This record gives sequence, structure tokens and C-alpha cells, in this order.
Amino acid sequence: MFEPQTSDFAQRVRESFGRQRVMALIGAELADVRPGYVAIRLPFRSDLTQQHGFLHAGVVTTIVDSACGYAAFSLMPDGASVLTVEYKVNLLAPAKGAWFLAEGQVVKPGRTITVCDGKVYAVPDGEGEDRKLVATMSATMMTLLNRPGVPPG
Repeated sequence: MFEPQTSDFAQRVRESFGRQRVMALIGAELADVRPGYVAIRLPFRSDLTQQHGFLHAGVVTTIVDSACGYAAFSLMPDGASVLTVEYKVNLLAPAKGAWFLAEGQVVKPGRTITVCDGKVYAVPDGEGEDRKLVATMSATMMTLLNRPGVPPG
């Protein structure tokens, strides 16, 4: 478990997430925020699928990138912003389910660079007991402080 640098880390994550218009566009919502951990939930929508009816890999990647980014952001100081530097995604199975859960977890926090692991699960229905791992991510996030043109959050 990691210690956040601010007591209002969860509020800061929620406010920043609320400004991410792409999350609203695809219908994603924050499911859990803890120090170094964020989960994002996305209900299945047919307009987010590829030609075979599975959730598009770009959408899968979008939610897990944000989960990793916000996991890192939860440990950053007040006034910081987070940007993705790099990631690697493994698509393990077709993303087929009633909803999807993307989890981001900090592996190694740093002053400038934070390394995270992400997972995306497809859930057929219910509360997620039968979830299936469909993607993994290894991501590197960057802390930005006092960067012109990049507001905090």
C-alpha cells in the first residue's frame, strides 16, 4: 500500500476524471479510488464494438490507460498533472461481456516517473464473480509540475 501525498487524493482524481470528456463519451465511470489504485467501469455498448461485436481494442486500451494514469495521479502532490509516457498492451481474449472493469495499480511510484500495471476484465453479468481477464497493460506515467499550458489535474 502506498501513501498519498495529499489527503484529498480521491477528490482530486474524481474531479480530474470528470473533466475527461472521452470517459463521458464512452460511458465510463469511476468504480474505486484508493492510494495507488483506480478501477473504471464501462457498460457494454454496441456502438463501441469492432466488426465482430467485441468491445474495440482501442476502447479497452482507453479505459485501462486512464485507470493506470489515475492510479499514478492518486499518489502525486497537489498541483501536479499526469501524462502517459508509454504503455504496452496485451489483448488476451475477445472483450465480450455485459460490462468491463479496468484496474490500474501502481508498481513503483517516483517523483517524475511512475510505473503501473493494468488489467481489464469482461464481466458477463451480475457483480463480477465470473469475470474474465481480457487485457493487461504495463504503463509509464509522468508527473508534471508547473508546466505552462498544462493545468493541474
